[in-house]
Amino acid sequence: MARTTIWQEIRDTLGDEIARGHYRPGAKLPSEAALAARFGVNRHTVRHALATLAEAGLVHARRGAGVFVSAAPTDYPLGRRVRFHQNISATGRIPSRNFTRMETRLADPAEAEALRIDPGAPVHVVEGLSLADGLPLAAFRSVFPATSLPDLPAHLAHTGSVTRALQACGVTDYTRATTRISAQIAAPTLAMKLQIGAGAAILCATSVNVDAAGHPVEFGTTWFPAERVTLTVSPDPA
Repeated sequence: MARTTIWQEIRDTLGDEIARGHYRPGAKLPSEAALAARFGVNRHTVRHALATLAEAGLVHARRGAGVFVSAAPTDYPLGRRVRFHQNISATGRIPSRNFTRMETRLADPAEAEALRIDPGAPVHVVEGLSLADGLPLAAFRSVFPATSLPDLPAHLAHTGSVTRALQACGVTDYTRATTRISAQIAAPTLAMKLQIGAGAAILCATSVNVDAAGHPVEFGTTWFPAERVTLTVSPDPA
């Protein structure tokens, strides 16, 4: 009975500290060794307390990385006009984007078909992370036709925003023409970027955005960690 009381007390103490904001969503908890020293117990007792917190959905473990505070899933609308910064700001969180790759290369067949350009035509490829309050909500890859948008990489580097970069290139508005959503398992590299466990569930959205004249301007793939994002689909004004 004493051991049961101890692990329950540890569980309740950590749960209360999470509720009070001592550990923010996405934050890493102290190690098992540190918690064992703090509460004067063995690591098995700490592990039992952490397991019950995980069962309640308050924390989750990442193999080789530790135990992290879970975040409530963010509703992410998928409408004709989807703007990441606008979506996240509406939830009261701070949006940001990190670009990890920008290069111009030749389009592969799938990209050429989606963008309605000749196979082997040049495209700009941009990859990065979309974050809310510093926590990754999505990894993305966007492919743009380089011939019609030659200066896009420079504008992206300057503005840090796809919308503003497209506006600087003369695309004043764009809308989502098609979207395909599938469930996948996170590969180790992608899991590391998203700060989730390898093999965790992710949602993959592949879409084509078009300008006001209906010409494709972006072929994008976005990977969302299922534990942090709920995709919602609803009609919006044209």
